[in-house]
Amino acid sequence: MEQVDLGRILYEKDGAVARIVLNWPERANAQSSEMVHQFDEGLDRAEADYDVKVVVIKANGKGFCAGHAIGGDYLPEFTENMEQWGTVWKAQSDLFLWPVLRLWEFPKPTIAQVHGYALGGGTYWALIPDITIASEDAFFQMPLVQGLGFPGGETMIEPWLFMNWKRAYQYLYTAQTVTAEEALRFGMVNEVVPIDELEGRVEELARHIARAPLSTLMATKHLVSRAWELMGLRLHWKMSTDLMALTAHQADANAARRDMAERAQMPRDKAREAEAGP
Repeated sequence: MEQVDLGRILYEKDGAVARIVLNWPERANAQSSEMVHQFDEGLDRAEADYDVKVVVIKANGKGFCAGHAIGGDYLPEFTENMEQWGTVWKAQSDLFLWPVLRLWEFPKPTIAQVHGYALGGGTYWALIPDITIASEDAFFQMPLVQGLGFPGGETMIEPWLFMNWKRAYQYLYTAQTVTAEEALRFGMVNEVVPIDELEGRVEELARHIARAPLSTLMATKHLVSRAWELMGLRLHWKMSTDLMALTAHQADANAARRDMAERAQMPRDKAREAEAGP
């Protein structure tokens, strides 16, 4: 097996299977600018390599990904955009729209191997891949409506993921925590397995898929993804980023974010508080 340490990401190649490993466990694998760019580099490497047929996305540590990195100078593009324009519209597109669309449009089969938490933007890396295998301890949450006063992530996958507006509304409005078993029932993931069987099951599935010719796998992926794009998925994801930029300037939402900052809360903390009620 070949391994390249990109910093926040480890890139591995093992025959026909490549792995992009989130490797910042001390910060809950949060999506810093550095991690986003290195994740994209991992996709570059896998896309250019004719030997690679399947890409597995997984994580080291207690969970998969806690979403966007908050606090510190982890998103310098946001700082620069604020200094230049007084908004983060360009920065959020550069970090959390185009790379997300790139993952959706990646031409080779992808599998997410998810354990523990997948929160906020981390749910996108967990749920956009073609197949998601989750461990029994996995859970998913988009805490931004309750936690940060945003309508959702920069690329709202939930209507397309659920294909059920009642589930999408409840999940987003209430920052609902969805367990692995619920995610399986809702069609968000393909399988749920015990934690000690997770890696073995993902590797088995990746090797099975890799038996097919690469060109056939890529053609299959193009046909499926383009069907969703013809229904408007790509345009809707781009619109999500535009509305996020607008929401960032609303007084009531800004007040909610100031309250969270003053109380040193994270979005999931605020969402839990709302769930508990008065």
